Amino acid sequence: MSALSRPIIHTPKEALQRYFGFSDFLDGQEEVMSSILSGRDGLVVMPTGGGKSLCYQLPALCLEGVTIVISPLIALMKDQVDALIARGIPATMINSTQSWDEQKERLQGIRDGIWKLVYVAPERFRAESFLQALKGSNIALFAVDEAHCLSQWGHDFRPDYMRLGKALEKIGRPQCIALTATATPIVRKDIIEVLRLHEHFELVSGFARPNLSLNITHADNAQQKEERMRAVIAAHRTGIVYCATRKKVEAVSETLASWGLKCVAYHGGMSDEDRERAQNIFIQRKADVAVATNAFGMGIDRSDVRFVVHYEIPGSVEAYYQEAGRAGRDGESAYCELLYNYADTRTQEFFIDGANPSVAVIRDIYQHLLSSADGEYEVRQTLEEIAEGCGLKNSMAVGSALATLVRGGYIERFDIPGKRMRGTRMIKPQILARDLPLDEEAIEEKDRRDREKLKSMIDLCQARVCRQQWILQYFGEEHAELCGNCDACRAVESGEVRVATAEEDVVVKKILSGVARMSRKTPQGWEARFGRGKIAQMLVGSKSQDILNSGLDQLKTYGLLKEKGTGYVNAMLRSMLDAGLLRTETGEYPVITLSPMGERVMLGQSSYRLLWPKLETGKVVDMKDQGFDSELYTLLRDLREKFAKAENVPSYVIASNKALEGLVRYRPMDYDALLAVPGIGPVKAQKYGRAILDLLKRHAAR
Repeated sequence: MSALSRPIIHTPKEALQRYFGFSDFLDGQEEVMSSILSGRDGLVVMPTGGGKSLCYQLPALCLEGVTIVISPLIALMKDQVDALIARGIPATMINSTQSWDEQKERLQGIRDGIWKLVYVAPERFRAESFLQALKGSNIALFAVDEAHCLSQWGHDFRPDYMRLGKALEKIGRPQCIALTATATPIVRKDIIEVLRLHEHFELVSGFARPNLSLNITHADNAQQKEERMRAVIAAHRTGIVYCATRKKVEAVSETLASWGLKCVAYHGGMSDEDRERAQNIFIQRKADVAVATNAFGMGIDRSDVRFVVHYEIPGSVEAYYQEAGRAGRDGESAYCELLYNYADTRTQEFFIDGANPSVAVIRDIYQHLLSSADGEYEVRQTLEEIAEGCGLKNSMAVGSALATLVRGGYIERFDIPGKRMRGTRMIKPQILARDLPLDEEAIEEKDRRDREKLKSMIDLCQARVCRQQWILQYFGEEHAELCGNCDACRAVESGEVRVATAEEDVVVKKILSGVARMSRKTPQGWEARFGRGKIAQMLVGSKSQDILNSGLDQLKTYGLLKEKGTGYVNAMLRSMLDAGLLRTETGEYPVITLSPMGERVMLGQSSYRLLWPKLETGKVVDMKDQGFDSELYTLLRDLREKFAKAENVPSYVIASNKALEGLVRYRPMDYDALLAVPGIGPVKAQKYGRAILDLLKRHAAR
């Protein structure tokens, strides 16, 4: 379609209806698009499934000129481009899989105004020739997708993203919009600084995913992990199992295949063709389960993923939540379970070591390159060969060191024809290793922050508080509510089974009425149509795309329980299922409707009793400082060492020194007082509480 024959689009809403068939925007989208069309730079943080792509795709159709979209994965940009072309939108992509002639053809198309959206891999901006080719083009918008990749403090840092700030200046500084699903305040600050966003707007949507049930199970061995994995797959059928290493992906996929399950494996050691084949098999629903490392799933357009299992602990809360968020993108209930074993943290520590070589290691690698270079100042060695030459056990450290040297302009990497490896070219061979001007403070700071991220992930696994609330607070949402849907919320002590008060009866009947309006009445009874997640969203007045597109916002019961919140409604639905007022029907995903008893209760024709959810935790305990006792501190420290030795973990995992000091000063005598000691949560109290209280009582009786 030429620029002249292309239909004129005046507003994003017009584009939304014409090309995508939707009638209304999701939460936050309209505000973002209005800001973009006013000409402002911006940063957008929206949860997975929140509609980030439309935030730049729709304005692109309204703006004069082309929108350049930076996308980190070739498979991801291909999916996006194919989907846009299928909708009649002129789009293409430029990446390293294409010849220079193909790239020049697409660049000419940009200059001729053929394309509205062009997806570009970040590594293209390494080439000065590519930047020169973009000069003079009418670039209306520069959209950086997965923008967390440009922050060294993000969970998926990619050095090629660091060039984008300078690239913007070289191509005439077009309007820029950065988008990501997960970014802490410090990552957001980094994005703004690197891209030099000017007088920008910033929109951070809520990170909450109320349809996800987040669960963390402590597993002592592989057998327990397999038992839990098998149970989750049997219950939820379609999903993703994430593993930390290629070797584990292969082992777990073999296990699943031995169970007779249709599954695919996906990891970085596979060829591009094999990875694309595995991804397509999963997307086309020819396999129910994918076993993969963390790159799999970024942008995967399969809405019926009902579960995500993390076979091992991820390296950060950001990575965990992004991967868990690939379940339930259709808005229906989905189940996420992390199989936690502290020993697995050693794998993540190995990755951190590999991602953060010290200044001394970087200098050693640079010296090895100088010594190994040929007459053209080129080195044709694999990362493993370089590591061996430097006496390093972790070849990942070589890749990270080379990336640092590339950013500093001391070397460049080049493809070797016919081989799956890259060579290294020395750009400034006159500079000696000892004279490399490396920022030692920044290198050490990144290592510290990466280890802090892993510690936060461990803290989440060991906490016994609402998983979603903990995560939302981690991302800066101070007033996050309890979800009522995770393992910790379900484990909270429930209230009594009793009849309803008049006010509670109104709530129950509102829920039953909402379920009835989302069901179909037949001569045989009520026929279920929606899952618990969608019912809860309708009752609290969610503006998600699924709710709006399904017309559920038109129901009289829409938003009836907005003041109660999703956590309470989820807990009530579960309690009403247990009481027999609702019933579950299984199919592609579980859906719920009224039971005969529920219909009678809704009509006021039957009494009932419920286990009323109680979402508060803990009690107020009057804590009195009794002073420090060095002898008691030593006794508690010895007890801590005993537990640490038995579990083969560092002593701080059992309890911090600060927690020991709190036990000494406050000397709790019962479980509630023990929980009030800083650093002693429900998990630690349950595991070690009896021994701690016995020791304190013996000491007090002396």
